[in-house]
Amino acid sequence: MGITNSNKVLNAARVDCDGSLKVTLALTAAPDIISNPTDIALVLDRSGSMTGTPLANMKTGAKTFIDIISQSTGGQPTGEIGSGSRIGIVSFSDTATQSTQMITSVATLKNAVDSLTAAGSTNHADAFTKAIALFNPSSSNAKVIVMFTDGKTTAGAPPAPVAAAARAQGIIIYCIGLLGSDGVDVDALDNWATDPSATHVAVTPDSSELEELFAELAANISKTGATNIVIDEVVTSDFAITSIQNPSVGSASMLNSTPLRWTIPQLGVAASESAILEFFVRHVGQNPGTKTVNQSITYTDTEGNQVTFPNPTVAVECDVVVNPEPCPTPVDLDIRGCSDSVVVDMGDVYLESLGRIVQMDVTIKNVCPGKRVALAAMLSEVDENGMEYQRGMKVMTIPAHNAASCRDVLVKCIKFVIPEDLDVSTGANQILCNPRKFKARFIAHNIDSDFRCCESVVTL
Repeated sequence: MGITNSNKVLNAARVDCDGSLKVTLALTAAPDIISNPTDIALVLDRSGSMTGTPLANMKTGAKTFIDIISQSTGGQPTGEIGSGSRIGIVSFSDTATQSTQMITSVATLKNAVDSLTAAGSTNHADAFTKAIALFNPSSSNAKVIVMFTDGKTTAGAPPAPVAAAARAQGIIIYCIGLLGSDGVDVDALDNWATDPSATHVAVTPDSSELEELFAELAANISKTGATNIVIDEVVTSDFAITSIQNPSVGSASMLNSTPLRWTIPQLGVAASESAILEFFVRHVGQNPGTKTVNQSITYTDTEGNQVTFPNPTVAVECDVVVNPEPCPTPVDLDIRGCSDSVVVDMGDVYLESLGRIVQMDVTIKNVCPGKRVALAAMLSEVDENGMEYQRGMKVMTIPAHNAASCRDVLVKCIKFVIPEDLDVSTGANQILCNPRKFKARFIAHNIDSDFRCCESVVTL
């Protein structure tokens, strides 16, 4: 089945300038058997040559096979094979026996495997015949025979025509061979199995390797979701990556402030599986508006899955900045040549203050769109006894903004000239540049309002 879902989400729909966001990438992969239920006939050789260690290792491998198929199909905690797939057990020596029908109970299947005992000769034809009989011809499930044997045919009819008939019905045949005391005809296994034999036949001289062979075959039947995944994400220049959380699967790293790489060795190999990566970005752009977070995101894996991610956007809203009092106009000054000193006539300069200038910024909170604000700034100086002396008051109109919602408004450069001869901080000992103490107060109120007082008429 491969990658079944890919997603990218942001934890907020809007963010302030210089604000941060959490970005979440998510992938889900599943084995193909989940979307394509499969009936599997597990055909096991219990002839006399399997006595002892070979039979024990075969049982371990067969039970591992059952476990992997159960996990691959999203098996339930009760031990059931899921997603509509089933397994049936056929065992054979002189003749073949249907040890179970096509069932989903993992416990029943394992009990059937554990009950096998070794004796007799090897009848492959009857084993194929009994396996074919397990399948329901009217079922839409895929049909698979897994034949395990450790010897050549020594009883019954020739098996090749029976295997060919099974393949003609659309049944896929896999063969596992153990080079036991009776020997295995590898050419015969190749002839019985579905082409190509390179992916449908496995042979080993060592019974200790049977568990690995059964496990590999189960993974092949269930089909890996995705392996060697590489995801490269690049965020736009409006954002910078600040940190990356450890992903739930695989590893991730920042390449610099905008790109990152997430690698996952495998996902959805044995069962449906999800992986999540969370990372944080900060807005570093200068302009508000609707912004996309990622510039590009690419995905690759060994299986060639084609994956696309959503491209969510976030509304970036910056504070409104008002400068009610303009700064002095600068005068251009050019210096040319290599003289040691230069004299330039800059014209007239008028004395604008007889003391220090106090310049203050204040933020008016929660100003709604379309509303002008009256702002009053009051400054007083405090003497050594705590008495206050008025030093000035300014009232100004703050223009309305047109942002989509109520915003904070930053009012900058509110200036007061503080004459030195009014210094009260040190009593009678007045000298220039003494430390001085002040208190500032601000009052703000909406100018624009639909308030009416009883619709009264006032005559002046």
